[in-house]
Amino acid sequence: MVLRDWLDELEYELVQGSLDAEVEDVIYDSRRAAPGCVFVCIAGTRVDSHKFIPQVLEAGVRVIVAERDIEEELSAAGLSEEELSKAVVLRVKDGRRALALLSAARFGYPARRLILIGVTGTKGKTTTAHMIRAILEASGRKTGLIGTTGIVIGDETIPTQNTTPESYTLHQAFAQMADAGCAYAVMEVSSQSMKMHRVHGLYFGIGRFTNISPDHIGPDEHENFEEYLYYKSSLLSRCRTGLVNRGDEHFHDIIKNASCQLFTYQMPGAEAEQGGKADPAGEAAAEERPDFTAAQLHFVSEPGFVGTEFQVNGRRNFKVRLGIPGLFNVENALAAIGTASLLGIDTEAVCRALEHMRVNGRMEIVHKSHRMTVLVDYAHNAVSMESLLKTLRLYRPKRLICVFGCGGNRSKDRRYSMGAIGGRMADLCILTADNSRYERVEDILEDIRGSVEKAGGNYILIPDRREAIAYSIRHAQEGDMIAVIGKGHEDYQEINGVRTHFLDREVIEETIEELRKEGMEC
Repeated sequence: MVLRDWLDELEYELVQGSLDAEVEDVIYDSRRAAPGCVFVCIAGTRVDSHKFIPQVLEAGVRVIVAERDIEEELSAAGLSEEELSKAVVLRVKDGRRALALLSAARFGYPARRLILIGVTGTKGKTTTAHMIRAILEASGRKTGLIGTTGIVIGDETIPTQNTTPESYTLHQAFAQMADAGCAYAVMEVSSQSMKMHRVHGLYFGIGRFTNISPDHIGPDEHENFEEYLYYKSSLLSRCRTGLVNRGDEHFHDIIKNASCQLFTYQMPGAEAEQGGKADPAGEAAAEERPDFTAAQLHFVSEPGFVGTEFQVNGRRNFKVRLGIPGLFNVENALAAIGTASLLGIDTEAVCRALEHMRVNGRMEIVHKSHRMTVLVDYAHNAVSMESLLKTLRLYRPKRLICVFGCGGNRSKDRRYSMGAIGGRMADLCILTADNSRYERVEDILEDIRGSVEKAGGNYILIPDRREAIAYSIRHAQEGDMIAVIGKGHEDYQEINGVRTHFLDREVIEETIEELRKEGMEC
């Protein structure tokens, strides 16, 4: 390829050199510098990669895309005048936007070969995205997935560091999906990805907005809630069809600048109780009624199945059996059902997918018997923990046992608030290690313990997480529900800066197997 072939959608100024320079790849990390690469400079909040121009030129890079004048960096490269004259320099207004457009061109605009479904919101993105993918796959439509749990293409999962990866990684994944025969790509779209232009140039077939509440506000994230809302809601200006939670208190602010065709969904206004019913439309005027609602919610706990049953009303009318516990997961399922309806997917595929639905680390039932239910969840802050424990209470366990800790080198408010919630809402808290990072596990647990005691809760301190999980299972009483929370899908434990393999689900399964070998009932 030659550089000119990658510039159709990029606004730039050619500072020097020829657009006919041969190119092979796009990079933004100077450590990957090699001949044939286009190096995109980004002036970030912590690092300005323009300062690495001398190093990438020394490594053989001859095409630089910069946001400012770089004469000083060019002269510092130590190249001869002849070599410097061969270097190609483009100037752009924003390096991140340029990276997104150049990455799309480098991989042949693979997103155009897919129908993109974007899911944003504060809570529920991961579960909703997995539900949508499961429904699409059940209907025979091969679908890729990008989100918190990684990039999923067929049976392969590629780990990622961000909910929405950098634009280069996105387009690389789109190319792999398209080449593998995927027709759809479902992706979680974070507010940071929109602020940092990782999804610049992408257009979504459907944009899904779950809900919004104050989060990700602070240094290197968002200045305030208004900015957070602005970037979240911008998804609705870059999609053909939008599906929004009408029940969210910020609904009208969310859709204020939407330019897509809008559809809505909404949960019952009244708190659902075991076997209860609620009016799905509430007091809304007929013209304001949502397109998809849920009613007649039942919380089901049977041998081999813990989940919910409910009636879908609106544009579709049918009964659903959802294989993931929780009222909030009914809301996630309603969003997925709405998405499926807008895509024309038949009811049978929707029901089949949702009944057998599992999401790693998200209300994941690992073991279910008449003696106990053991599940794993990613709840790692006060809001998600309270919502989880409140939901599990609806299943009326004999005892609700919560195994948890808190990450080190993070705000202590999180451990105080989680301790208070555990002490108030769980029958027994087993306090243990999470990712302690560079803090002592004992110090973290002492902070949590104080809050549990103030709330009048019962607790046991078992610093070793493996031992804590095993204790909860070995000492379970008939009818107990055990929630192992905080790490969810994470397959590592970080202590003193070192990550070692650790997956809650595996430890639970190993403990159950040990009990069976010992001839104990489990």
